[in-house]
Amino acid sequence: MDSDNVISVVSTHSEKKDGQHLSRAWRKATARLAYLRDMLEQETHRTPEETAGILKQRAHLLAQETSLALSDASDLEVIRFQLGEDVYAFEAGYVREVFQLKELTPLPCTPPFILGIINVRGQVLSVMDLKIFFNLPEKGITNLNKLIILHKQGMVFGVLADVILGTHAMLVRELQLSLPTLTDVQEKYLKGVTKDRMVILDAEKLLSDTDTLVHEEVVV
Repeated sequence: MDSDNVISVVSTHSEKKDGQHLSRAWRKATARLAYLRDMLEQETHRTPEETAGILKQRAHLLAQETSLALSDASDLEVIRFQLGEDVYAFEAGYVREVFQLKELTPLPCTPPFILGIINVRGQVLSVMDLKIFFNLPEKGITNLNKLIILHKQGMVFGVLADVILGTHAMLVRELQLSLPTLTDVQEKYLKGVTKDRMVILDAEKLLSDTDTLVHEEVVV
């Protein structure tokens, strides 16, 4: 495919994209491709093989730039919840379900942040208290009677919350990476912070971390 056809394909694809941020990214990509076409036309002294190699390399670099631009403009949907006076969130894709906690069975010989286990339709799940796990200060009246079940590739457990605030959509590029007030353990599991100080936690890291695993063996 020659460079003129590449321009045509990219331009057609660009017209199908909705949203100001995506359109801007594709316009930038199209302008970049036009620049590369002009550069190739000026390099008439190169052999066809050399020209093809240069085009392939530049197309690869351009694809990386465009991918980053589109990722930066993509939407992020989260499930918001409250712990005391603070608001946190998990990516919706990692949340299997939420419901009110009714019964919790304590489990001996487990870390302090594992409050016990719960039976959810025949599946026994451990229940985590993020306040203890993150060493958060106690603020206001807390009930911790809502349960958020996180899941990823066979790993499933519940996280306690005071209030479930519902879903919320945002742009990834709006997130700040950190806040000075966050503790070290929060930084490890932090995905980002919004301007109104909602903390987006990294559910994937929580689900993958061996510190959150509860082993079946109980030491007597």
